[in-house]
Amino acid sequence: MSPPPCVLCFLSFLLCIFPIISPALHLPLTQFHTNSSRDTYLTLKYLVSSSLARAHHLKHPQTTTKAGASPATTPLFSHSYGGYSISLSFGTPPQALPFVMDTGSDIVWFPCTHRYVCKNCSSSPSKNNIPTFIPKQSSSSQLVSCQNPKCSWIHHTNATQCDGCGKNSTPKNCTQNCPPYFILYGSGTTAGVALSETLNLGDRTVPDFLVGCSIFSSRQPAGVAGFGRGLPSLPTQLKLRKFSYCLISRRFDDSTSSSTLILDGNSDFDEKTKGLTYTPFLKNPIVEGKESFQVYYYIGLRKITVGGRHVKVPYKYLSPGNDGDGGTIVDSGSTFTFMAPEIFEPVAEEFIKQVKNYSRSRDVEVLTGLRPCFDVKGGEKPVEFPELRLHLKGGAEMALPLENSFAVVGDGVACLTVVTDGGVGGGEGEVGHSGPAVVLGSFQMQNYYVEYDLRNDRLGLKQQLCI
Repeated sequence: MSPPPCVLCFLSFLLCIFPIISPALHLPLTQFHTNSSRDTYLTLKYLVSSSLARAHHLKHPQTTTKAGASPATTPLFSHSYGGYSISLSFGTPPQALPFVMDTGSDIVWFPCTHRYVCKNCSSSPSKNNIPTFIPKQSSSSQLVSCQNPKCSWIHHTNATQCDGCGKNSTPKNCTQNCPPYFILYGSGTTAGVALSETLNLGDRTVPDFLVGCSIFSSRQPAGVAGFGRGLPSLPTQLKLRKFSYCLISRRFDDSTSSSTLILDGNSDFDEKTKGLTYTPFLKNPIVEGKESFQVYYYIGLRKITVGGRHVKVPYKYLSPGNDGDGGTIVDSGSTFTFMAPEIFEPVAEEFIKQVKNYSRSRDVEVLTGLRPCFDVKGGEKPVEFPELRLHLKGGAEMALPLENSFAVVGDGVACLTVVTDGGVGGGEGEVGHSGPAVVLGSFQMQNYYVEYDLRNDRLGLKQQLCI
């Protein structure tokens, strides 16, 4: 998909006037406010829609193209729109901004300049109220040259990004700045230019950090810190050995409560962290046209049980095949877990079969887009449902408690918080069979300590209260 012509014109104008300035861990997931409805049904409907849009993007991605430091920690905040955010400081002197933590993408970008425009990002049409980075106020801010290898990082290509630079060309007839980027996230978009900036992490500075200076966005309430597996991602640029977090419960949406994100660039040991069980990261085959899947963290899902009963699903959907499709990824940018219909339908049917003490609430299913939903009001006993458990390669398991698998909405109705395409209320575009078949979202991972051991290529898990 190409960016709108007006956006390209605006970006080209900025490239001409942008000042080229002489070149010269505690990271918070911070809080910012967005449009959020007080209507529970509408909120869930929005989260279902955004989770499906996110799954569609992950399955059909479209974009344009110092080790040895001590571990750093930063607050991690939850938000009503379903994401988690941290605070990062860029520039000289530092300018702090909120970023959505996203393990499903690999580019770091922030809202940029006084002219930043974001459509559908604020209740006020006259002002977005979104903090922006001001390059003119930073002595270390510099546009990335088209000949800089990092220009290719942000465009996900190995080819040069210089226009008109043939064998007989000279620098004078070359495009000297890295071309504008345009990124789609499913629920939103952003466009801008590549900067080389200084990232400030507590008492540590990281010069020449590649970051996107976005001039235009749609439905992106803050910048994005890509934690995926690509070259421009934050873990790769920082040369992290591992990073870990514990996602606070969604009941703390838009509050001052937070959990912790840990960035570790100094772990030289292969020992497992005490109390964690591990599952290896899987390599997705490199298939032409699906290179973007290499950004994702794939894990091996062996089987799914509901109430201890094995749910029979086609195995080909549980692990990525030679065509690059299928398999399970971990995505902090998704709210509700997505399952392909071939997996979701047997799982939903097993819940319906085992839940005998509550009646179906089909009207709420239509209102929210979630299913199955059950009427749980009026009972004296605590609400109980069969346990949803994910069995992973290497012996790790995720036993999802009630608050990780069901959401109680409206007047005493509980709905399974897993989405699929083509389901009740979920028909805003078919996700299809391309790409990952399961996208493990943040709602299912709340109150889990999650460690991305990049040195040993494995994911560690432990259920605990994230406070």
